[in-house]
Amino acid sequence: MRKKKSRYNINGMILCGLVFFAIAGTAVCMVANGKEAAVEREKAEAERKEQEAKTAEEEAAEKAAKEAEKKRAEASSIQPGVPIGTQEPNAEEKVVYLTFDDGPSANTEKILDILEQYDAKATFFITGMREEYRPLIKTAYEEGHTIGLHTYSHDYAGVYSSVDAYFEDLDKIGKVAEEQIGYVPCFIRFPGGSSNAVSKKYTQGIMTELVTDVQEKGYQYYDWNLDSGDGAGQSVEELETNSMTDRFHHVMLLLHDSQSKENTVQALPAIIEYYKNLGYEFRAIDRESFAPHHSVNN
Repeated sequence: MRKKKSRYNINGMILCGLVFFAIAGTAVCMVANGKEAAVEREKAEAERKEQEAKTAEEEAAEKAAKEAEKKRAEASSIQPGVPIGTQEPNAEEKVVYLTFDDGPSANTEKILDILEQYDAKATFFITGMREEYRPLIKTAYEEGHTIGLHTYSHDYAGVYSSVDAYFEDLDKIGKVAEEQIGYVPCFIRFPGGSSNAVSKKYTQGIMTELVTDVQEKGYQYYDWNLDSGDGAGQSVEELETNSMTDRFHHVMLLLHDSQSKENTVQALPAIIEYYKNLGYEFRAIDRESFAPHHSVNN
């Protein structure tokens, strides 16, 4: 009987031991699970805070971008009575203003690619002649270039038939710009420039009247002090030669991005490299920019 009792005692001890280890194991697992849960909570909290910080940063960046865009639009839109441009730019600066008339066209996209490659800014004086390329106006603007108004029709006989006809055309191209960039820019270029004499064929003295009227209405007109000659269909080599000078610290270069100006596209890299090597900066026209004016011949 003592042996049987002893066996029962041993079995009881084993059972108690198993129960103890089970309880201890459960406790250890509970502690481990608790630690894992705490780690997961800390991780989740850290991720939440990181996401909140990221969201706040994105919202701040978006707000700053909207504010910058608002200021850009305000600075570039029509504001009668607010001065635009100067004929006496800072002589210490060396600046090239690449200006392209008569686009947009298929060549505009090629020009934008070149400008991006060289990190150069430019100004596009647009027309309304090729409606299928109008989205490039917005593209150019979003890439940091300035949009100016040239003419809707580029029909001298119609544009210069009267002062009213000129402003009707200007209003029309202004609406095209507004559709693409959200406002009507204050920067304009007369077809043929302010010195053109072709307008005499249609209205005597119209340019003398227009150069005053546009400024009273809140615009500024931009002629040029260097002509690439691409309006006359010259070769790539001739365009390069015509476009390169060290005579001016502020170069307002006349170029074109109309459909037929493939030579302009080909000449542009060499022109940009020439001025970069001379230490010039490429800027888009803004409200403070050099605004060269020709002598009026009509």
